[in-house]
Amino acid sequence: MAKAIMIQGAGSNVGKSMLVAGLARAFANRGLSVAPFKPQNMSNNAAVTQDGGEIGRAQALQALASRRAPVTDMNPVLLKPETETGAQIVVQGRRVATLRARDYSSTKPSLMPPVLESFQRLSATADLVLVEGAGSPAEINLRRNDIANMGFAQAAGVPVVLIGDIDRGGVIAQIVGTQAVLAPEDASQIKAFAINKFRGDVRLFDDGLNEIVQRTGWPSLGVLPWFDGAWRLPAEDVMDIASTRGGTFRVAVPRLGRIANFDDLDPLSSEPDVSVEIIEPGRPLPGDVDLVLIPGSKSTIADLAFFRAQGWDIDLQAHIRRGGHVLGICGGYQMLGREIADPDGIEGSAATVPGLGHLDVVTVMKPEKRLALTEATYRPTGDHVQGYEIHLGETSGPDCERAWLDIADRAEGAASVSGRVRGCYLHGLFSSDRFRAAFLNDLGGTSTLTYDSDVDMTLDALGRHVETHLDLDLLLSLARTVS
Repeated sequence: MAKAIMIQGAGSNVGKSMLVAGLARAFANRGLSVAPFKPQNMSNNAAVTQDGGEIGRAQALQALASRRAPVTDMNPVLLKPETETGAQIVVQGRRVATLRARDYSSTKPSLMPPVLESFQRLSATADLVLVEGAGSPAEINLRRNDIANMGFAQAAGVPVVLIGDIDRGGVIAQIVGTQAVLAPEDASQIKAFAINKFRGDVRLFDDGLNEIVQRTGWPSLGVLPWFDGAWRLPAEDVMDIASTRGGTFRVAVPRLGRIANFDDLDPLSSEPDVSVEIIEPGRPLPGDVDLVLIPGSKSTIADLAFFRAQGWDIDLQAHIRRGGHVLGICGGYQMLGREIADPDGIEGSAATVPGLGHLDVVTVMKPEKRLALTEATYRPTGDHVQGYEIHLGETSGPDCERAWLDIADRAEGAASVSGRVRGCYLHGLFSSDRFRAAFLNDLGGTSTLTYDSDVDMTLDALGRHVETHLDLDLLLSLARTVS
């Protein structure tokens, strides 16, 4: 029978996802069969699983850290924000509805059964299940019908370790205050705590650690120093996307309002010869970059309007006129065409809108979402590419005759007559070392990175980091057998 332990945070962005990845690699290195689990995640950065569904990208990374393939049971409820007040609801890998926040709250009780079903099914495959919470249990206004934190912990009988983030300051108040506001039955579910993201000499926090132990009665698992290699791992959240200063080859990426599946940027950001510049709203697209990369979007038509509102359409025209190169992936590909039609109102009201017009293609939105792990061939070199498709809509037109990828028996992508503007639906293609090298070389850049190996070595370093600084024997002893 599997044991389980849950990692909850005293606040958002305390480093839960990375900590679970580190724990997964550390325990996997001890010879345990480990599985990550997050009852509910909110992210537009999704991964396609081998069983044909989608989960949060963070759980896919944790699966990699566990040395197992990602499956939909690792993240049974995924919320993908589409507007300021509404999100697409994905249950066990499949889209089931789009709901406003207030409607989702009343729906949550019906989601606990599939959450527990996925948890039990996943537990049957592992020695240890590492459960990640969402946000913080201290948000007691959300406790009713909760499935992400204490609601799940109580329903599944899983003990909790609480994580505080010292980098933000006030970590004593984070931990002690969480205990103070929780209902007694929820507070009793917490069995230990740990401190994350410490910079400097950890001995300087000995008195603070003792204060937390004395005030809460919880044992300490230790203080985890800042992990310098964190930037080498795929970004989990849109807030984690940052510019990276590398070499002379420059890539500009406009930060769309509903940017999605931005893991395409991670391999480029890791390349020593490449600088990736995230262009924030209100700033112009630089006039001297080598490539403008328009990423995926959860709401393509809305983000196209957002793109125009920043004046980026004018900047992009000037970039192309100067001989610059452009790549659009998924939603970015759709934006580059002549027209986007949404006759069924999938993204909002039924509408047909003009695209940016740099590719002679038209996209029609359709209700069926394509979800697939995909193998392709890069036509110019014959190199093998692995990636995934996750999109609504079909794109066709004259520029598709200049497709630059082959997927099984069909062509994929489109290119302008000049070849300087390209688009495709395949995410993750830059993770393929040979493709990335060939693509950059065509544009005057160079590649020296073996990306997958680099990520795996970073996970090994993270596992050693966690093993060195936290009491993993104590943590394992606190885990409870799943019945």
